[in-house]
Formats: sequence, structure tokens, C-alpha cells
Amino acid sequence: MQNKSFVLLALFCLFFSCKQEYHLNKIEGKQIPISDSIALDTEIDEFIKPFRDNLEKDMSKVLSYAPKTYHKKDGDFNTAIGNLMAHIVLEEGNPIFNQRTGKNIDMVLLNHGGIRAAINKGNITTETAFQVMPFENSIVVVALKGQQMDSLVFYLSRAKKAHPIEGLKLTLDKNYNVSEALINDQNIDENKTYYVATNDYLYNGGDNMTFFKTNDTVYTLDYKIRNAMIDYFKKVDTINPTIDDRFTQTK
Repeated sequence: MQNKSFVLLALFCLFFSCKQEYHLNKIEGKQIPISDSIALDTEIDEFIKPFRDNLEKDMSKVLSYAPKTYHKKDGDFNTAIGNLMAHIVLEEGNPIFNQRTGKNIDMVLLNHGGIRAAINKGNITTETAFQVMPFENSIVVVALKGQQMDSLVFYLSRAKKAHPIEGLKLTLDKNYNVSEALINDQNIDENKTYYVATNDYLYNGGDNMTFFKTNDTVYTLDYKIRNAMIDYFKKVDTINPTIDDRFTQTK
């Protein structure tokens, strides 16, 4: 009996001592391009055709008209398309904010990089809104004290970009120092609370806009910027945004 137990123990040890270990050394892959060389599955294509047709119909619906092409590189500190975007947020977002809170939006701040395409001369369609704003960013309104507004203004002076703004008039000197900053044509009051409309990406620190996080309150409108654009275009026969003096530099 002892010999039998010894043999079993020896076999057990031999089995585990001979167990081979495997280690992953390399992973290889190759690109498989999707092109016309891949045969169309007619059954699947027929199944999705009604959905595709409806989508194309919705996306090609004409909403408004652009008399010229508007591009985000058209200006140094403010652009026509950026001014339009900020105006849309104020125009479409403020009625919702006011109805819920009894307050009004003081200014709008978006980001230059969030404008992803030009608005080309001609018909503005639903697809145009998706091209300009492909992200699912929603409008939020942040309550900021005057001191935090100073941080916002300082950020804009150092960014040296045409970040879309509305309600704020900002002038820089030749050294990019702030020479004037007005909200609704008034100097910024450090003891006052200002309601700044932006998007949820920027509120969460996108583009290093960290000043939003030190806020008193944030209001979520549950309203995507792209949907605000579509609603605005439906109401306006022809858009006519311009570059103005809201953000300038004296030479």
C-alpha cells in the first residue's frame, strides 16, 4: 500500500513538473481594406435599404441658405461661423434656461476646435449641421462669480484663438494683455454671478477650460448643440453671420 501511494505521488509530481508554460511574444495583424472588391450581400442590402433611404431623405432636407462660405479660419480672434454658433446657443438655449430658472444667459463660450466643417455657400441641410457639429455635445449653463470670469477672460487672452463667444466683448493690447472686458456692455463685477452657456465637454475641462469646475451651480438643458443648430436653421431663411468687434486686438 505504501509502495502504491509512493508511485502515485511520484507520477503526480512528474506530471506537474513537466507542465509546459507558454508566453505571448508577438501579435501580428494585417489591414483588410473594405472596398468595391467585396461582393455586396443583396439580402442585407435590401433589408437596410428602407432605413438608408429615410436617413438620406432626412439628411438632405433643406433648412436654410448660406449666401457665402463660412470657415473657422476666416478671422484671428472671431469668425463669422464661430459668432453664428455662439449666437445659436444663446438664441435657442436662453428660452429654455429662462423658463426653468427665471434667469437669463449672460454669455456663451464654445471652442474653436469644436467647429468641424465649413458652412458652404448654398443650401443648408440637416447634414450640414451634422458636418459642422458631429459630436453629441449638449448645452449646459454654468454659474460663475466675477473672479472666475476673470480666469475665463485670462484663458481667452492666452489661447489666442477665435473661440466662439457671445455677450462678452474682449479687447487685447499688442502684448495680448486684456485692455477691456465687458459683459453686456458692463465691466465685470467680482461680486456678481454670471450665467455662462457652454457645452458639457468644455464644462468637464475640455481644451483646458478648468475654470468651469470652480462654479457655484451647473444647469443641464438636455439640448444638443446640433439640435439647436437645426432648430435655428429652420427658422431663418438665409443666414448672414459676420466678423465683428466682440474679440479684437489693438496693434
